[in-house]
Amino acid sequence: MPGAQRMPLAEINALDEGGFVALLGMVFEHSPWVAQAAWKQRPFESIEVLHEQMTRVVLRASRPEQLALILAHPELAGSEAKAGTLTLDSTGEQGRLGFTALGRAELERIAGLNRAYREKFGFACIVALRLHASRESVIAEMERRRHNGLESEIANALEQIGHIARGRLDNLIREA
Repeated sequence: MPGAQRMPLAEINALDEGGFVALLGMVFEHSPWVAQAAWKQRPFESIEVLHEQMTRVVLRASRPEQLALILAHPELAGSEAKAGTLTLDSTGEQGRLGFTALGRAELERIAGLNRAYREKFGFACIVALRLHASRESVIAEMERRRHNGLESEIANALEQIGHIARGRLDNLIREA
């Protein structure tokens, strides 16, 4: 979490498998299997190398595992946000750009985009909010991507998930 005490990378490298997964298991939304597989590659010389290893786990995973990871991500301003069941990380990420406090018109617009995207692809439009400075740029990204094909959107989703994970690692770990 932003503002929380970040753990030194050396301490991350010294964790046993259970501790490593307990700490980093949610970096990839509801998918502790990514951290579990990456743990075997310790020690990591930098956060970048840790991120690369975790991303490699995802890219080498089976298509069903990749789709499960994609499906684990919530919609922007979706039902989980309304119900208050987003993970702490997702709540912070969506809250930074105001997706957890939209007015009625904007909420209806986002809901329509979410619905159209999910009907076409079968999963939420995943956008790494850390790469955007405004809701408007996120909405433009959602508009643009809904015209892509399925394979392109699976690749986009995995890429965006990688960016989300990097931000979460940066919030959890410090190099020294």
